[in-house]
Amino acid sequence: MPMNCAGGPLPLTSLNHISLVCKSVEESMNFYENVLGFVPVKRPASFDFNGAWLFNYGVGIHLLQSKNPEDLPKKSEINPKDNHLSFQCESMQLVERRLQDLRIKYIKCRVEEEGLFVDQLFIHDPDGFMIEMCNCENLPVVPLTSTSHACRFSSAINKKLHMMNIGPPNQQQKKY
Repeated sequence: MPMNCAGGPLPLTSLNHISLVCKSVEESMNFYENVLGFVPVKRPASFDFNGAWLFNYGVGIHLLQSKNPEDLPKKSEINPKDNHLSFQCESMQLVERRLQDLRIKYIKCRVEEEGLFVDQLFIHDPDGFMIEMCNCENLPVVPLTSTSHACRFSSAINKKLHMMNIGPPNQQQKKY
């Protein structure tokens, strides 16, 4: 059932961070730093629980130490239809080669839409949280309706939409 939000959606600006509960903050930090390239950043000293903050690619990852690590669900099968975080990458071939070098288990998928292809690689972090690496910029982000609330698209997406003569909702393309 659709929500009727009088006054429009919340006035959000961007995704700030995601939080992940970990069996071992140290093991997860090693993975996010050395495999995905995140950088540890200062976290408030007033927190009374073990954790770590990392940042890169315009988003933060907050790692939280589980009070009962043995009770966390164990995931062994990589399922692209499970909850996941996705990262755009420059070269799928380089990412795949690096995963092989690191002996990280992955699965490979390909999506086709009207002659455009998106390649995907899915892996698990040390706690079984799924991560995708893709060349998703190959598919344009096209609003479904012109009456949708205005979306904030990245500059790369705006450029593609402009080249296709499609603008973000409620934003007309200027003709010069």
